Amino acid sequence: MPSNKASHFKIIFRSIFRRVENLIFLLKGKLSERNFIYFASVAVAITCAFAVILLKSFAHNIFLWANDINGFLKLPYINSLLPIAGIILTVFVVRNFLGNSLEKGSSKILYAVAKKGGIVPKKQMYAQIITSSLTVGLGGSAGLESPIVITGAAFGSNFAQKYHLSQKDRILLLACGVAAGIGAAFNAPIAGVLFAIEVVLTDVSIAAFIPIIISAATGALISTMVLSNDVILNFQQTLKFDYHNTPYYILLGILAGLTSIYHARNFRKVEIFFGTFKNKGYRRALFGAIILAILIFFFPTLFGEGYESIKTLASKNPSVLLENTLLENFKSNEWVLLGFIGVTMLLKAFATGLTIGSGGNGGNFAPSLFVGSYLGYFVAKTINLLNITHHLPIANFTIVGMAGILSGLFHAPLTAIFLIVEITGGYDLMVPLMIVSSVSFAVSKQFEKHSMDVKGLADKGDVFTSDKDKNILQSIDIHNLVQKSYKSLTIESPLENMVEIFSTTKQKIIPIIDENKILIGIVDFEEVKAIIFNPLKLKFMNMNEIISQPKEIILLEDKVEKIMKQFETSKTQLLPVIQKGKYFGFLSKIDVLESYRQRLKEMIIE
Repeated sequence: MPSNKASHFKIIFRSIFRRVENLIFLLKGKLSERNFIYFASVAVAITCAFAVILLKSFAHNIFLWANDINGFLKLPYINSLLPIAGIILTVFVVRNFLGNSLEKGSSKILYAVAKKGGIVPKKQMYAQIITSSLTVGLGGSAGLESPIVITGAAFGSNFAQKYHLSQKDRILLLACGVAAGIGAAFNAPIAGVLFAIEVVLTDVSIAAFIPIIISAATGALISTMVLSNDVILNFQQTLKFDYHNTPYYILLGILAGLTSIYHARNFRKVEIFFGTFKNKGYRRALFGAIILAILIFFFPTLFGEGYESIKTLASKNPSVLLENTLLENFKSNEWVLLGFIGVTMLLKAFATGLTIGSGGNGGNFAPSLFVGSYLGYFVAKTINLLNITHHLPIANFTIVGMAGILSGLFHAPLTAIFLIVEITGGYDLMVPLMIVSSVSFAVSKQFEKHSMDVKGLADKGDVFTSDKDKNILQSIDIHNLVQKSYKSLTIESPLENMVEIFSTTKQKIIPIIDENKILIGIVDFEEVKAIIFNPLKLKFMNMNEIISQPKEIILLEDKVEKIMKQFETSKTQLLPVIQKGKYFGFLSKIDVLESYRQRLKEMIIE
């Protein structure tokens, strides 16, 4: 009987789903292309907003439940045990329901834009929600924003694929999903728009802003209507900017840049360490989760996203953070609290690395805000305790520090500035936000050319979000451009065979290979045409006397940027391609440039 009911509901759901699909196809036929994109931006934003609501509510309620139990037990036992269960469950879901693979991190969106024309796998529409809710919702020390933006990007990409939109519209809707995710997660639509443009898109016209703005506003509106202020990160008690504190904000910016580098590099080290594990299943998950549990036991604020502790830190009674810890008896000692906050800040990179590296799913957006708030508090409180100057506004430094780390880690200063402006509800801190974000960005950029998300891809040559030309070049698939139909000869072949190829085909170059398809050299028509028209020379010469070496040889695995430099260096239009040491074909510079022109036309969002 229950089975029949389930089957009945499934039939009803499919029927409703088909009707909605048919209605959208009907709208597509009735509306202009631009108006349909506006409609699509709203539809994508609505689905993304509800994903945010689901994730945020789950994580917040688990945090409250764990805190209630810890208050009863007087120590964070539940905080320590839940992340172990969350990471193990995440690995179980990935192995048994997601094909043992899960793309983590917002860098996958950048890769999809640069190399796949904005195509995001369909499973990302649900895989990120399920796995991140298990990992972060149950206390893993990471953030939900990265899974949220991947989910939003997947909604946008797959909506475009479903309704047969062009590549540029697909990338635009992908960006709409990202903007809606950030807008809904923080009730910060401007930050959502800027994040989509500053981080995801590299070339966008003014007209493309409209759908992105619509999506970000829609996501923020739905989030505001459904989520309470307790769930969303926001601040209401902030003081005005005092220009006398400018030197200290500059100091905070410098320290934020250096701390960003520290966080990114140590997080990467932990991830690389777990990547070397031979057994990447439950043993790795258990090993990493147990170490994370130990860290959380001694430093409970590492539990989950950490937004609640950020709010506490900016409040008038930050000593609450020491409750239910081994240091609870030292709540009144400001130096002990300061030390606790400083150590927690430094450990966050390792806690996040353990969470994600051991098999959990999450991102570094929330950890960047966590580290920034702790850094801001640490700097201001230290200066106050040492009586270096008059009383610094600790709440302001706590809030502004978040922008510093976010800007330094993601190389997105505008997103950092306006995100904090929106969650504080005012522009009184605009000047210190600009100072700290820009200084942090400059310091971080000096030591790390690429942002935290881009670095791994850039090291492989897969994506360069700050350079449009490189982005387009990297999106070209050289394998499909190689001409493999060229007729070849061997070193023993009579010259009459060479004459026949040149006279019966359009080939201007003949590859000379051995029995193992190793390229020995080439015969260039321009170099041997005097011989071809001289029967006497043809009769008494052999292949060894006319063969030459190509000016450059292309390896099939070479990046397009390097290949274009080889064309420029050799000053030729055609070069041989080698794959695994063997002759593969010829590549034409004209074909590469034509592919570039076509890609440029497809990728520019209007």
